[in-house]
Amino acid sequence: MYKTLSRRFAFAVSALLLIQSAAFAADGYFLIGYGPRQKALGGAGAADQRDAMALSVNPAGIVGLESQFQIGMTAINADRGYYTSGTPRVLAPGYVQSGRPWFPVPNGGYVQPIDADSAWSIVSYANGGINTAYDWGHWRAPLGGPIGGGFAGVDLHEGFMSVGYARRFHTPVGPISIGVAPTVAVQMINVQGLKMFSPYSSNQWEMSDMAYDWSWGGGVRAGLTWGITDGFRFGFSGSTPMWMTRFDKYSGLFVDAGRFDIPATLQAGLAYDILPNLTVMADWRHIFYSAVPALGNPTNPVTRNSLGGASGPGFDWTDVDSGAVGVEYRYSPVLTLRTGYHYSTNPLRWRSVTVNVLSPIINRHHASVGFNYAATRNSSVDFAFVYAFKNSFTGIEWLPQQPGLPFGAANTRATITPWVQGMEFTLGYNYKWDAVDNSIIPTRF
Repeated sequence: MYKTLSRRFAFAVSALLLIQSAAFAADGYFLIGYGPRQKALGGAGAADQRDAMALSVNPAGIVGLESQFQIGMTAINADRGYYTSGTPRVLAPGYVQSGRPWFPVPNGGYVQPIDADSAWSIVSYANGGINTAYDWGHWRAPLGGPIGGGFAGVDLHEGFMSVGYARRFHTPVGPISIGVAPTVAVQMINVQGLKMFSPYSSNQWEMSDMAYDWSWGGGVRAGLTWGITDGFRFGFSGSTPMWMTRFDKYSGLFVDAGRFDIPATLQAGLAYDILPNLTVMADWRHIFYSAVPALGNPTNPVTRNSLGGASGPGFDWTDVDSGAVGVEYRYSPVLTLRTGYHYSTNPLRWRSVTVNVLSPIINRHHASVGFNYAATRNSSVDFAFVYAFKNSFTGIEWLPQQPGLPFGAANTRATITPWVQGMEFTLGYNYKWDAVDNSIIPTRF
């Protein structure tokens, strides 16, 4: 038994280490879900997990699941950009659209029960990212591009791997499961086109166009589920910040010489079985963007040598709250239908739109649908489609420190409107081992 578990663990780690992650916005730059089931339900499900990606949302949700794994891929099409009115002095005027609309987001997970009341799991997933690319064609002197430094954009990738354990306790108020998942995180970033801000940097040699840099770190995710009745469940989970090493190549851009941690989160949800085969879910999530100085510090004022300082300018994001509602209808033993809706608040402030054209993470409304089809007793496929409705946000252009403007000032003659919309297509494959099957690699497809 233990030899089989250890071999399956090695198999799972080997498979998941092949996955690299990138992502697009939803709740700020966090995705609404990890894997096709969560996406199809609009991100709901903290109280109702049924597949191998459970650990990525609520580690307690792995208890009671069968031995199984999932691999999946999301194709994201993201349209984003900005437009101006009046006479902007920092940004290139007009209607400016970002390139790089398509990119992939892989996911994978494995769950292994230990006994009837405990289990362990490993998952690999993408929790967020930013990807913009503005060409030279939209001219701002002297080098073109939207900010006068040539081709401009931010390319941020974040990947996560968690290994977790959960146990169920039978109490007088119902079964309560508790799970914990230590998590390793990696980030990769490339920032281009900000050379015109060199005089405002504490280290102008490491603040823009430095190619990709890497950051490593980690934290802990934990959660619980409570079976209030046989058909009514509550789930709660949270993650510490992911404490990351510095981006040394961008020590003159990000606060505290390149510090860029990943925010902490909280999520709570309810699940109710209206019928034995029909479940309704509702979730709330909070992301603590403002607690990360690189994200939450005010953008203004931008003064000489302030970028990269211990208390220098950030993106000026607020915390984000989101709500999700999902419905799952297990129509037959071979077909399950899902749909969901997701709403997110806006992390941007009107005073910080100038710098945030590089990260227009202002999604609000999302609609989703999906299904699971069991091709055999052991194998099934998942599909999900998410549509992020177009959203925009308008603010006044803000100028950095200039002669006659000792601390910078608002350019009341120009407004800037970042906008974004997108869609996601997710396909996943699931395999469940039979209860008596001790094979390491799937053999009964």
